[in-house]
Amino acid sequence: MRRIFLVLAAVSALISGPAMAWGSMGHRTVAAIAMANVTPSTRAAIRRILAHESEIGTPQCRLGTIEDASTWPDCIKGERWRWAFTNSWHYHDQPICGDFDLKAHCRDGNCATAQIERSARMLADRKLAPVLRLEALSFLVHFVGDIHQPLHVGENEDMGGNAVKADYGMAPGRNLHSIWDGVLAERAITSAPDLVRRYSAQEKARLATGTLEDWERESWQVSRDFLYPLAFGGKLPCDLKGEAKEAQKVVWSNKAIEKAIPVIDERIERAGLRLARMLDEALG
Repeated sequence: MRRIFLVLAAVSALISGPAMAWGSMGHRTVAAIAMANVTPSTRAAIRRILAHESEIGTPQCRLGTIEDASTWPDCIKGERWRWAFTNSWHYHDQPICGDFDLKAHCRDGNCATAQIERSARMLADRKLAPVLRLEALSFLVHFVGDIHQPLHVGENEDMGGNAVKADYGMAPGRNLHSIWDGVLAERAITSAPDLVRRYSAQEKARLATGTLEDWERESWQVSRDFLYPLAFGGKLPCDLKGEAKEAQKVVWSNKAIEKAIPVIDERIERAGLRLARMLDEALG
């Protein structure tokens, strides 16, 4: 009986637990990859900036390490009175059934792309107060991770998959976004335990490529060409008629999970190595 109770408790936690946006495990893995691949001078500069943690005034949301910094922008959402204005900075929606346009869907700079550029510029400015550069460091680390999560870019008027009900194997009651953010990302990371390491020059030349627009376009293409078709029986949801779309039940089977794991691992690798490049450019 005790064994049955423990199994049921574990399943309940899996079903009802909060989504961990591209980690904590996902975001912390991206940050750890970056820290392992920046230059020694950049690493030292990051540690000097992190030493100003107490000045930012968020004791409930730690900023002592770059891994902490990677999840700080999600943690501070709990203080809406202070940080609610940052909510739209975590994504840059592009319709999968429309054209990709980086300049669109970013009103007054309130999107991930604009805030990555702003944060990188602030981090590189030695004249700014260290606490402002610490905030910029955290936002940069986090948002580079966010735009490599396909559903923070590609979407179908469904809040990046949040409005698409989905089951993860035998665990019901989730949505498409929370699956990719949480349990699926965690399974992909734990299936590839060598993600956090020093990458070779050849690997960096293959993975740490492109511009900010290229990175977002990749995520949009993964959503359009892989993620949504895998969820909707090989078609884009916008190609389905209203009744068929409503009747479609999204269930991530083991076969779908296995197909998604290498895609997620590569998105996390690219995010970490590209972030390392940006940190070197700002601080090296």
